Amino acid sequence: MKGSGLPKPHLVALLLLALPSMVSAFSFDDVLSKAEKLAGSDYQAPPRAPEFLRTLDYSTYQTIGFKPEARLWQSGRSRFQVAMVAQGAHYRHPVTINQIDSEGVKPVGFDRTDFTYPNPELAKRIPADLGYAGFRLFFTPGKASAGEPFMVFAGNSYFRAVGKDQRFGLSARGISVDTGLPSGEEFPSFKEFWIERPAAGSETLVVYGLLDGPSLTGAYRFVIRPGESTRVDVTAELFFREDIEQLGLAPLTSMFYFGENSVPPRGEWRPQAHDSDGLLIHDGKSGEWLWRPLVNPAQLHLSFHQVEELAGFGLMQRDRAFHQFQDSEARYDLRPSAWVRPSESWEAGSVVLVEIPSGAETNDNIVAFWRPAEKIKAGGRKRFEYELKFGAPDIAGHPSGRAVHTFLGRESPGSEPEDLGAYRFIVDFRGRELSSLKAGAPVVSEVSANGGAEVVEHFVEYVPASDVWRLSVLVRPPADKALSLRGFLSLEGEPLTETWTYSPGPSSGISGAPD
Repeated sequence: MKGSGLPKPHLVALLLLALPSMVSAFSFDDVLSKAEKLAGSDYQAPPRAPEFLRTLDYSTYQTIGFKPEARLWQSGRSRFQVAMVAQGAHYRHPVTINQIDSEGVKPVGFDRTDFTYPNPELAKRIPADLGYAGFRLFFTPGKASAGEPFMVFAGNSYFRAVGKDQRFGLSARGISVDTGLPSGEEFPSFKEFWIERPAAGSETLVVYGLLDGPSLTGAYRFVIRPGESTRVDVTAELFFREDIEQLGLAPLTSMFYFGENSVPPRGEWRPQAHDSDGLLIHDGKSGEWLWRPLVNPAQLHLSFHQVEELAGFGLMQRDRAFHQFQDSEARYDLRPSAWVRPSESWEAGSVVLVEIPSGAETNDNIVAFWRPAEKIKAGGRKRFEYELKFGAPDIAGHPSGRAVHTFLGRESPGSEPEDLGAYRFIVDFRGRELSSLKAGAPVVSEVSANGGAEVVEHFVEYVPASDVWRLSVLVRPPADKALSLRGFLSLEGEPLTETWTYSPGPSSGISGAPD
């Protein structure tokens, strides 16, 4: 068309050929296909890092850093940046990392010069084709440069995140297999990731992961939104190579060394040391919120909390004041809580809490997950979705009064004769409706124990010095069974608080047996 200014058809074709080729978008279906195909073949363990890296002590490994100028998207307008994680210490095998952008999918090549090392001797021993152990995510909320990571994917199927002004603590996992069973635990690993480059200014990042293990494979999609709390929407589909006795969905892993409800280790000057202090569960059908303070047991302890309709569960760090820990280096008061909320109703099952004896705070000895009631058979598949939040304890949206302290002690020899051998439990409740009650309000304590225990007495009082409603329970534990207690506060027949429950596990020393 004369004078239109439009290019002729053959010129349009030439222009299109000159532009960067646009590929069809990479999607969750692509990872699904890979996971399903992988499940049809025998499991192949990933290659191991060289021995000199596997045996690095943690402090030396921590001095290996990824150079800020080498981060992905450093030069663009993205509010996100990606730094790679080095192999070494407990990160013992490589993962393939890809980025997705307008030019398609391409692997992130390994370059050992992108890292700083503690000494030249270590640097020269790094293989040129070593590969990465994982990656860290950075986010710039404003014009300031991204200085600290808010999320890390590294180590088997582990990933961690924090909310605003927090320090890394507990971890999430893609899946858990036979955790806590005598047969031994299996640790599937993410073997490949795809990181989708977000549009300029976007506050959402998408990551895909391919999981592989002896008993299963899996496809994962993580939609990540940092902020005051970090929200991760997880979609996962699993393919089973083998029968699995205990499958754990949305597992959380943490550390509890000692706390206010336990005797400090000999010579320990700090009041407490833990990344999480309790398990919180919400039953959507009954509306009950259940709080279970964590313990460092004398021997392995598994508890199963059956829920009619799971509305959420999480490992929480309710102690948030520095004076509760007095640790200026670890700063346990800044550790995040994590809350799992199913995107739709999950099938029947139970929340499992695994507590493992630990003689050091460097060991993650706490695991919580959802165990489906159905049997997991080879050849089957399972899809599940959930929202996972990392942040302050209020991420759970808890609507009632909560237990903020749990203390216990044995009744002294000066007690009444009938009280000898009994234990005193003190539980302080605070928040919500409790805050508006007058000191003389007729608040009632409701307490029950397992069949063999005897509740000698229980009562509640308001403590103005700390603005808490204090439940006091005197109980004589059974001589030959583990103790299990439940208690909450009510007013005129209506619950005011969550249900506090306590189970110290076998061989805890808390029993009705004579000394």
